[in-house]
Amino acid sequence: MPESNQELTLTNRERLEATGVHQVVSFDAGEIILETQIGLLILRGEGMHITHLDLGAGELVVQGLITSLEYSEERGKKLKAKGKNILERLLK
Repeated sequence: MPESNQELTLTNRERLEATGVHQVVSFDAGEIILETQIGLLILRGEGMHITHLDLGAGELVVQGLITSLEYSEERGKKLKAKGKNILERLLK
C-alpha cells in the first residue's frame, strides 16, 4: 500500500470502511480517533463500534450512526505524548 494512500467508504452514514489506518488512539460510542497515513481522523456519531480491525493491513470497519468525519491539521504526526489526556495531544 502506498504511504499516502487512504480510502474511506461511507455507506448510509451507518458503515465506514477505511484503509491506511495505523492505530486506534481512542474510541467510545460517540467518538473514535484514528492515526492514519495522512493524519489524525476523528469520527463522531452515536452507537459506533469497531467491527473489524486489521492494523497489519491498515483496515478498519466502524458501524453505528456516523455524523462527522474530521482530519486533524497536523498531517502525519504521531501521538507520542504518553500520560497526557487526548485533548492535550490533539491541541498540541
